[in-house]
Amino acid sequence: MILSALKILLPTLLSFVVGILITPTLTDFMYKYKLWKKKSRSTENTEAISEDFKKIHNEQEECNTPRVGGIIVWISVLLTVIITFLFQFMAKDYIGYEHVVTHNILDKINFFSRNQTALLIVALITGSIFGLIDDLLQIYGKELKLGDGISRKTRIFFVLLISAIGAYWFYVKLGMNTVHIPFGVDLYLGFGFVFLFLFVTLAVFSGGIIDGIDGLAAGVLIPAFMAYTLIAFANTQYDLAALGGAIIGGLLAFLWFNIPPARFYLGETGMLGLTIVLSMFAFLTNEVIVLGIIALPLFITSASSSIQMFSKKYFHKKVFRVAPLHHHFQAIGWSSPRVTMRYWIISIICSVSGVILALLS
Repeated sequence: MILSALKILLPTLLSFVVGILITPTLTDFMYKYKLWKKKSRSTENTEAISEDFKKIHNEQEECNTPRVGGIIVWISVLLTVIITFLFQFMAKDYIGYEHVVTHNILDKINFFSRNQTALLIVALITGSIFGLIDDLLQIYGKELKLGDGISRKTRIFFVLLISAIGAYWFYVKLGMNTVHIPFGVDLYLGFGFVFLFLFVTLAVFSGGIIDGIDGLAAGVLIPAFMAYTLIAFANTQYDLAALGGAIIGGLLAFLWFNIPPARFYLGETGMLGLTIVLSMFAFLTNEVIVLGIIALPLFITSASSSIQMFSKKYFHKKVFRVAPLHHHFQAIGWSSPRVTMRYWIISIICSVSGVILALLS
């Protein structure tokens, strides 16, 4: 049990340290090449941009703060995976593998495994790189006459493509076709499992719009990944829990520099890969139902935008002053730190509640 706990703690600390160490170099690169939006939406003089929206968006911050800070998270995780993977084999050759204790310790260090973490690592890196391309197009696209970023339909198609591959892996390779109902039985879905996988992944991805205030997105994602790391540990899925720890470490390193005033934002390169992996965590731990509780702040934020668009289109009135929800709170007078801190509190409550429900059932 002690070795298993260290398996989660070591990647968490390593990823955090790696993130802290690489940030100064990456920050210099971001500012050198001005990796931020060249024009804020708040400066547009259109009816679609309300006065409330213009009031809460700081053009100076938005147009002078890099939007690709998410690379710190996934690069930290990737380097942690590589370091621990290589260390196992280097230590094996240097120390030897004959001693039982040494054998166990070295096996615990590496958390790359085909049945638990391989798919999630590939999904994280693939999604993050695609998100990085989107961010760069939003920054340089107009100058290069390539448009203003990847369209939302294309992003949705990409997420569905990645989730389809994930659904195939879970359904065919891992033989998963049921969903655990808390305090009940496992619900058999058959091929319907694939459609549920696609729906959940897309729903969690839609919560990526929460990346709009300093410290908000990372502060919401960290408790969610902590929750599933604890659930994975309780399920003895130690490799999966170690990956969760590495993601938490990378997010903490990012958050260290993202608290007000933010040095950079997560951007699509952060949110896209992380939201895809979060949904996969839920399925791999067989606790997808409690995802509705653990990731509630993401779902509510996404729902607020959908409600706003529906109401404006069919009833010609707004439900919120500004959507998504966190901007509504800003519009009614809450300061950005107040919104962020209260989101953090709600996220912690939701994550703890989800863990308790999962472990008790």
